[in-house]
Parts: sequence; structure tokens; C-alpha cells
Amino acid sequence: MPSSQTLDVATLPIPEKERYTYADYAELPESAPYELIAGSLVMAPLPTFQHQQVSLRLSTALFRYVEAHGSGTVVAAPMDVMLAEDTTVQPDLVYISSAQREIIGEQRIEGAPDLIAEILSPSTAHRDVGIKKRLYEQYGVREYWTLDPESQAVEVHTNTDAGFTQHARVVKAGAVASTVINGFEVDVANLF
Repeated sequence: MPSSQTLDVATLPIPEKERYTYADYAELPESAPYELIAGSLVMAPLPTFQHQQVSLRLSTALFRYVEAHGSGTVVAAPMDVMLAEDTTVQPDLVYISSAQREIIGEQRIEGAPDLIAEILSPSTAHRDVGIKKRLYEQYGVREYWTLDPESQAVEVHTNTDAGFTQHARVVKAGAVASTVINGFEVDVANLF
């Protein structure tokens, strides 16, 4: 009787290159835990239970609102967002307005969504508030939310001529509202 083995995609050999492109990224196994950031493959650890609960709560609230108002599309991770030939990320949550629907491809989103949300964790927070925030700003994401389960804080940043500026920060309780989805707000206490 053959033995059953599970495939650990994290141990699959990845060809060493100085700079990767989307074509290289697309050749990875479907469940490979990587993002392509400025030509480098970066491993993304699996999310925690708490991370997934927060993601589900925000995704559900946003999806219900957007569906009721017919204002766009909401997609939760994993979904590739190709910002450039050498930069493809998988944000936790993405909103694309009806006006930008053409960036939604069959395999990936090709361009900057209107809103991206990332749920912070100890292993990814530095990347989410560092390089990924700068990439989202550079490529024209209009609004960026960060949700921190540890401090129960939500920050909303809007993209202006001066780059991302903090529009709101709510800790533990109180409503936080979007600037790009007219009328959408959620009570922070219901997210954590």
C-alpha cells in the first residue's frame, strides 16, 4: 500500500534569481505562501485564528454594504494584486469600485484597488506598515486600512498629493468610516 505524503510547499525548491517577475511568480504552486515585492520573493506566514476572525468580520461587513449599494467588488485573501511586473501582493481584503472593474482579471487584479486592508500580526506588521504601505501609496491605492488585533486599533490612511495621511484611528470602540466607499462605517468593537 503506498504511503501518503503531504507536500510542504514552503520546502519546494525555488530557482535562485537576482530578480523575479510575475511570470516567475505565476510558476509557483498555487498554494505557495509568497508575495512578489520589488522583484524579490517574500514568504508570507500562515495567518493566526484571531487574524482570520478579524478578516472575516471586516470582509462580511464590507461585502454586505457594497452588495446592498452596488458600488463595487470585495475580495478577501488569497487574491493576487499585481501592481507592477515585479510586484504582486496578497492583501487581506480588497475593494474595487464599479468605476475600476476593468482591473479585475480572471487570475489576478491588475492595478491598484480603491481600498486595501491588512490585518497586522507580529510576523508581518513591519512589512504591512512599511514596504507594503509604501507600495500601496506609490501605485495609487486610494485608501489603506490597518487592523491591529493586539491593540484593537483600526487606522485609515487616505492617499493625497503628499502620500498617505492618517484619516482616522479608532481604538477598541467607536465607528471608523471609509473615505472612498460613501457611507460605509463599522464599529471597531465588532471587529475584534
